[in-house]
Amino acid sequence: MSVLADTLRGVHLTRLALTDYRSYAAVDVPLQLFQFKRALRMTRQELRDEAKESDGRPETKQRIRQLQQMMARRRMMHKVPTADVVIVNPTHFAVALRYDEKRMRAPIVVAKGADEIAARIRAVATENNVPIFEAPPLARALHRHVDLGGEIPSNLYVAVAQVLTYIYQVKAARNYGAVWPQRPSIDPGLDPDLTRH
Repeated sequence: MSVLADTLRGVHLTRLALTDYRSYAAVDVPLQLFQFKRALRMTRQELRDEAKESDGRPETKQRIRQLQQMMARRRMMHKVPTADVVIVNPTHFAVALRYDEKRMRAPIVVAKGADEIAARIRAVATENNVPIFEAPPLARALHRHVDLGGEIPSNLYVAVAQVLTYIYQVKAARNYGAVWPQRPSIDPGLDPDLTRH
């Protein structure tokens, strides 16, 4: 009987030990998982460092953007001499337009700018004998609503046509001694949203 009692006692002790191990595992496994996941998390500084490594340093990215903008402005300034006219708001806006009726459906914006860039566009236009026409509401509308290289919107066709007609008549008067044209008063009849700055 002692062998049977010893065996039963051994089985009982084994069950108790397994129950203890299960209890321990029920607590320890989730705790270990939590600690493991927490250890994998990165600190804020590690996140910043990784972002800098993958995206590049903000200072470098800013410098690259500045260089890209400078190159785009330089390319734009090289196109000003090809313009037919530069429409300006006396000090704030300048928009250079080119139109070739054989190749284009509508005039396109070859350069545009505000403040310092507008002053530079006017200077380049003057250096290259590109006519400058002052029409503040039209200049604001073109600057605000037409992308560089884009065609003018159809609601500005009449106003731009008046300007281009005048410019072509002035060139003819200079070159061929034609009658000097009367400067048109440009009332683009624009939606106020188009001219608001």
